[in-house]
Amino acid sequence: MEISWNDFEKVEIRVGTILSVQDFPKANRPAYILEIDFGSELGIKKSSAQITNRYSKEDLLEKQIVAVVNFPKKQIANLMSECLVLGAVGAKNDIVLLSPDFQVENGLRIG
Repeated sequence: MEISWNDFEKVEIRVGTILSVQDFPKANRPAYILEIDFGSELGIKKSSAQITNRYSKEDLLEKQIVAVVNFPKKQIANLMSECLVLGAVGAKNDIVLLSPDFQVENGLRIG
């Protein structure tokens, strides 16, 4: 399905830095709870991410990632997820996170 440029412009994809990572035992599938800093305009948002196959908690701290920040909040078990962290999804839900090649300012928009 094709979308228009106007449709794409409605999706806010931003860069953020992971500040904290916790196990998420109440999730249906293995996941972490991430706290991500999206800069002064958007602040800190939480997200659930099923990325335990490839990433340890230590790997994720201070890592910059790319996320959609303007979806409605979504209840996942006992967490209200505030953004969708983006990644390439391989076989068996093996996710590789999207991230900038170089350190950039938190909150920068992807376009």
